[in-house]
Order: sequence, then structure tokens, then C-alpha cells
Amino acid sequence: MDYFKLTKEDLGKNSKIPIVALGSAGEVFYEMALDMIQNIEENNAKGEKTVFICPVGPVGQYPIFVRLVNERNVSLKNTWFFNMDEYLQDNDTYIDTENPLSFRGFMNRTVYNKIKPELVMPENQRVFPDPKNPEKLDEMLGALGGAQVCYGGIGITGHVAFNEPENVPVDEFGKRPTRKLSISPETRAVNSIGDLGGAINAMPRRCITIGMKSILAAKKIRLYCFRDWHRAVVRQAAYGDVTASFPVTLVQNHPDARITVTDNVAEAAF
Repeated sequence: MDYFKLTKEDLGKNSKIPIVALGSAGEVFYEMALDMIQNIEENNAKGEKTVFICPVGPVGQYPIFVRLVNERNVSLKNTWFFNMDEYLQDNDTYIDTENPLSFRGFMNRTVYNKIKPELVMPENQRVFPDPKNPEKLDEMLGALGGAQVCYGGIGITGHVAFNEPENVPVDEFGKRPTRKLSISPETRAVNSIGDLGGAINAMPRRCITIGMKSILAAKKIRLYCFRDWHRAVVRQAAYGDVTASFPVTLVQNHPDARITVTDNVAEAAF
């Protein structure tokens, strides 16, 4: 695991996923928002639809995205957002949108309700995986020709969306559809630090997530990392063996993937 010791200067050399190092987290978020805007503007100019898989984590890009949409009068009427995942209660129903952890609530408050009404996409083009009908998201994506871009981050266990590690063959894991599953203790602990001041016991134990099948089927995959612990995660993602035990490594086999990191993440893990 010598790749954990890769210096800032050497990060990205001979990596299996291209890595772009920028400056602060703000710069990374702006880069992400701008990429989203440019893709939508290009498709609008051609009269074509835009289909994104979008995260709620990272989230710093969304205020920038909203501002650019409103300033540039970018119509989202032909744009579909497929959000990756959502927390569930123990009975596998959605947590309430008023819960501060709710991804659905976040997108409504921070994105959709802040975009000019004449620009925002219709509600049926704001898609979340449904615990009552998990296969619906994959069917909708397929009917639209798949996602043009999958935007996201990388979790502490190497998960993309909530695709937690499994002890199964890579080919099998890569075919995982949208589904309900239990969140790993590691993910719950890290998320509790960022979202609930460390209140692990208050974190949901269940979730619904888009599967690796739809993520890997996206024409482009763009991942963004900015936390201190991403130093090791990014290095394993880009240099480690491809394994379902660290899910993001499956992205190494994608033809158009990229990881964008802050200057801090570019520093050696240890």
C-alpha cells in the first residue's frame, strides 16, 4: 500500500483513474457546479435532454449551481436529476423530508425552491430512488438512455452513493441495481461526525441507493473529494486493486472517469 505515501507531486502519475488537483474546497465545488451548468447549456443549445445522477454529499456545489442557473437564465425544463440515495427508517420507509438528514428535503430547500420557477425542471424530473418501487429509477434511467454524467463523492469505505463493500466477485457487484440495504458502521460513524455532531445512535441504519450498474453505465463519472480522510480514500480508489471490498475501484474500468481533489487531499495520507 505504498500508494498511501504518494506525494502531492506524484499523485495522479500512472493512476488508474485520472486525478485533478485544485486549491480549496470552494474551488472544487465551483468546478463541479460549472461542469453541470456547461453540460446543460450545451445540451439546451442542441435541443437535447440532460440526464444527471446527482449526490447529496458533496453539497457545496449546489448554491453555486443555483446562482449560475438564475444569473444565466439556464432552463432546466429538459433536465433530469436522479438523486443517488436517501436514508430510510428501520421499517424501510423514507425518513421525513423535515428531518435535517433527509436528502429529499435538502434538494427541495437548497436547490429546487431557490431556482426561478420559470427555469426549474418539473417535479417528475426530480427523481429519488423509491423504497416501495426500487426498480423504477433504473427503468426511468434506461428509458432516457442512461445518465450522461454521474456526479458524486467517495465514502470512507470506498462507497459511491450508498454502495457499501461486499465480499462478492467484481462482476456481480457491478451489476447491483437500485436497492435497500444496511449502512455500514464506518459510514454511520463518519456521517454522524459531519451531520449530527457525532451522535452515531441517531443516524439511520437503513438506506435506498442507486446501484453500481446505473453508475457505471453513465457516459461520464465525475467524483469530487475535499475532506482530510479523502487522502487515503482517493489513493486507494485510483491505485488499489479493483474489488467489491472498496467499491469505487470499479470506476477504474470506466472509459471516462475523473476524480477532482483539493490541494489538501493531494497531500500524502501518511
